[in-house]
Amino acid sequence: MELQISAINFRTSVLLLLYVGSAMGSTSIQVQPWGTVAGKEVKKFTIKNSKNQEVDIISYGATIMAIRTPDKVGKIDDVVCGFDNIEGYLSSINPYFGATVGRVANRIAGGRFTIDNVQYQVSKNIGNDTLHGGFKGWSFKVWEATIEKDSVVMALLSQDGDEGFPGAVLASITFKLTDDGKLQIEMQSTTAKATPVNLTNHSYFNLAGHGTNAAEIYKHQVTMNADRWIVTDAESIPTGEIRSVDKSIFDLRKPTILGDVINQVLGGGYDYNFCLPECTDLSKENFVAKVIHPGSGRTLEVFSNQPGVQFYTANGFPESGTEGIPGKQGKKYFKHGAFCLETQNYPDAVNHKNFPDSILRPHHVYYHVVTYKFGVQS
Repeated sequence: MELQISAINFRTSVLLLLYVGSAMGSTSIQVQPWGTVAGKEVKKFTIKNSKNQEVDIISYGATIMAIRTPDKVGKIDDVVCGFDNIEGYLSSINPYFGATVGRVANRIAGGRFTIDNVQYQVSKNIGNDTLHGGFKGWSFKVWEATIEKDSVVMALLSQDGDEGFPGAVLASITFKLTDDGKLQIEMQSTTAKATPVNLTNHSYFNLAGHGTNAAEIYKHQVTMNADRWIVTDAESIPTGEIRSVDKSIFDLRKPTILGDVINQVLGGGYDYNFCLPECTDLSKENFVAKVIHPGSGRTLEVFSNQPGVQFYTANGFPESGTEGIPGKQGKKYFKHGAFCLETQNYPDAVNHKNFPDSILRPHHVYYHVVTYKFGVQS
């Protein structure tokens, strides 16, 4: 895919992207104001399908704040962590709940990289490194948002120099919920200057219902379509080594009960990039993972066109017995209380020649699609 765009017409492109009609298909979408951030109104969108499934999305951080889906007897629960109000998402305890993370998801070693013989230094917001785009990455911004037929479309203009990154970037996210339980997310970006781009969705899932914590997460059964993983140092920075999952705790190619393995992983749980089968056709989605919660019968299948997925088991949440993270509906979240499947390019790809190229150049389009499919098994 190609799109010719210059810095001059970025603002025009945003306006054209968001100038859409209100025609609707069979999907129902409602919108309401949900507070303000720095004088900008935050909108909350609720998408409903015909199968009693609903998704709430807010324009702050293009964030998924709720996914309500039935279990095997029809009982509906919210299966993602989040907060009841905008103040929660603005707080320092928010671990990127449901957010669209960018301009570069995951870590950049030393906050440094070189493009075309020019070295750049970006914000270092986690020790000596950069995490999820810096102090005010895209997950901390209010996106322009509207309804386009049966989808919610959000757009953001990131200026040249944003958190130190080169080039103005225009990004758009499209959220769509289908009647067969698929939450489809399409992320696109164009740039006026060569820059790294690597987006992800950072939803925290618990198919037993958010707030049921490790007691239920340990019962989840995970299958991962990955035969390699990225080795990292003590600061979670890739060393450059890509290692086979064979005969290791990272081999999740067969259904694996999380409680049987999670506490054997170095670091107190999974927080590693798994390498997916090579994908040369970026328009095609490949199978990433399947997760089953036997008690409720809920299932989650993940498909994407990206080369990697960060599997994170909320190791950084507070230990049980502490105050926890106060979440939605009075629930509190504790260590291993949820999991993330963040489809992405490899972490720190901009600094490793043996990793997939993460540089977006003018006249090209960054295209990332991920589908979260929710269902039940008897």
